[in-house]
Amino acid sequence: MDLENPLTTRLLSINVGLPQQLELGGRRVESSILKTPASGPRNVGPQGLDGDGQADLSAHGGIHKAVYAYSFANLLHWREEYPEVTFDLATLGENLSLEDMSEERVRIGDRFRVGEALLEVTQPREPCQKLSLKLGLPGFAKRFLASGRVGFYLSVLEPGSLSPGDTFSRVATDPGAPTVDQLNRCFHFERDDRETAERALACAALSPAWREPLEKRLESSA
Repeated sequence: MDLENPLTTRLLSINVGLPQQLELGGRRVESSILKTPASGPRNVGPQGLDGDGQADLSAHGGIHKAVYAYSFANLLHWREEYPEVTFDLATLGENLSLEDMSEERVRIGDRFRVGEALLEVTQPREPCQKLSLKLGLPGFAKRFLASGRVGFYLSVLEPGSLSPGDTFSRVATDPGAPTVDQLNRCFHFERDDRETAERALACAALSPAWREPLEKRLESSA
């Protein structure tokens, strides 16, 4: 495991929210995309943060997507792209707002220590249309995906308490694993990239939601 290049940032905010009926884009939907920054420490376990939940468990949550992390540096980018929209902590439904953590450096299977918890990266985010509806920006989900600024999901290897201001530090990585950015591009845009797909499948941490389609893709193109 190569840790010659330290990867550390600060946890700015812990954001939680429970499913509720929302009026989004003129449609009535149930969602937990509205998150609120917590005022103090929160415990995190295999199913996620205390006080957080998901409306559609077929697409969100579970042990492989227990926590969603997003970089505040990305929010600054979206502020420039869409000055008419307020992009702030929890705007995109993230659980952990990190100060600066690039998808081009984080790898699948990376392990991060934050507070008492140990978290492991399992996949990039795939946005649903509720994100576009929430922001009032038709087509934003596609632009979000194409930008590569998608954030990443984590599983919880060791539960515990974490607090805003905690250090978010990588403690284990495999330099052979694809980055979040590489896997996002391979999965959605560069579908003939067998090398990245194979590297991703070699990662035990890769979530089943991404493993199964990649396996089928390689089998069909063999």
